[in-house]
Amino acid sequence: MELQQEIEKRRTFAIISHPDAGKTTLTEKLLLYGGAVQLAGSVTARKHQRATTSDWMELERKRGISISSTVLQFDYAGFRINLLDTPGHKDFSEDTYRVLTAVDSVVMVIDSAKGIESQTRKLFEVCRQRGVPIFTFMNKCDRPMKDPLELLDELERVLGIGAFPVNWPIGTGFDFQGVYDRRDKLVYLFERTVGGQYRAPVEVGGLEDPIIRDRLDENTFKKVAEEIEMLATAGEQFDDESVLAGQITPVFFGSGINNFGVQLLLDGFLKHSPPPRPRVMGGISIAPEHPEFSGFIFKIQANMDPRHRDRIAFLRVCTGKFERDMTVSHPRTGKKVRLSSSHKLFGNERETVDEAFPGDIIGLVGLPDFGIGDTLTTDGTIRYKEIPRFAPESFAYLHNSNTAKFKQFRQGLDQLLQEGVIQVLHLRNAIVKVPLLAAVGPLQFEVVQYRLESEYGAASRLEPGAWTVARWLPESARAEEVLDALQLPTGAQIAIDQEGHPLILFTNDWSAGYFAQNHPNIPLSSLPPS
Repeated sequence: MELQQEIEKRRTFAIISHPDAGKTTLTEKLLLYGGAVQLAGSVTARKHQRATTSDWMELERKRGISISSTVLQFDYAGFRINLLDTPGHKDFSEDTYRVLTAVDSVVMVIDSAKGIESQTRKLFEVCRQRGVPIFTFMNKCDRPMKDPLELLDELERVLGIGAFPVNWPIGTGFDFQGVYDRRDKLVYLFERTVGGQYRAPVEVGGLEDPIIRDRLDENTFKKVAEEIEMLATAGEQFDDESVLAGQITPVFFGSGINNFGVQLLLDGFLKHSPPPRPRVMGGISIAPEHPEFSGFIFKIQANMDPRHRDRIAFLRVCTGKFERDMTVSHPRTGKKVRLSSSHKLFGNERETVDEAFPGDIIGLVGLPDFGIGDTLTTDGTIRYKEIPRFAPESFAYLHNSNTAKFKQFRQGLDQLLQEGVIQVLHLRNAIVKVPLLAAVGPLQFEVVQYRLESEYGAASRLEPGAWTVARWLPESARAEEVLDALQLPTGAQIAIDQEGHPLILFTNDWSAGYFAQNHPNIPLSSLPPS
């Protein structure tokens, strides 16, 4: 009974968006309304106020963006919430996608002035492939915005998902005053607070109630009344099963910066989002109620606490009950491991955790054998394969600028490689063994350089590579004599990855296509062997 009750209380989700849509601001406002922080910092005035709670890395604070994913756990209204804050920069790293393997639902933030943007579409497709329920927050309604009906149409047309507006904006742009909740048939009129630091005062009543009617001018009242009537006869009908199946997205309107509609989003999300769901392993569904403990590591981060220079493995609990000091199997190495240093996380703050349940994210410190995708379990038959692999699109040589610091350079690079944000390749037959970094986006190289110097005291120099496409060779073409005989297009090079698998680096897609055309018996793969 205890296990079932704890599972029902859990909600584990991530916030996804295009850069600058307001994701980190909304994260902080959810913490404000959830009671996890008493004062919300302002992202737009970051130099003069507190840094955003979920951003712990110095580089993030300097640039005002989220570069790495962090975990924020708090209790609200009888729920235990695990909120994963994903990177919000223009270069998407594998870190972003891996986070989506550890959540049961997502909140998609859309800038209501811009509508659906490219990065939103990419992340939406990853969620769709995994069958993750999606809740939508139309942000920045207090600024000039697209027509709300146009935004709904764009959701359905561009993303191919049904949209059900749970609430509807009253006024738009500078005239935005609040929202009408279609299910409760109540109007929520908000008042601004200084810098959006505190919860917005709100008046609640029916559309015809004097307290509401007196605050709305005639044009706004008529327009809202007509739109609400039209929505009742057209569009999608709300259905929990369709939401959980990812076929319909509940849509909420508001303004994160001014706290308009944030609590309605939080309450609506908790009411309709799923608790921890079963995980599929080898075609078999493993329910969270399974009595044996199991979980998988979806992220590793070094030096979250600069005072200790340690590394922390983020584990998503999938089944059973976690207890501190328990001994578990580590199937990849075949070892037994005692989990004694376990933490609940809130950004870079830690608190020892003695027990955890399915849906919880815990941090495990000081265990160097762990890698991305590893399973930990007390049931030897369970081994998850949750972590997707992605082909790198950016390449750069990393040179050690100071030979006297080679030891620090090598140690720092090895630790950062364990986090899985970047890969390292070595060109075949290269005379000088300079690490060739490979990543989904080039910002990761800047992060590596910054962290090497700030955390390990090792300065470095980047030299951009000329390639944009990586393709792995099949097992049948890995013999040395076969590699020697390959006829490569101009600029292409053979490289070896960290696991010893050979791949070809091409300067562009045309070059890769040309190779495939001339070597029909050597099928290339965009992903490394699993």
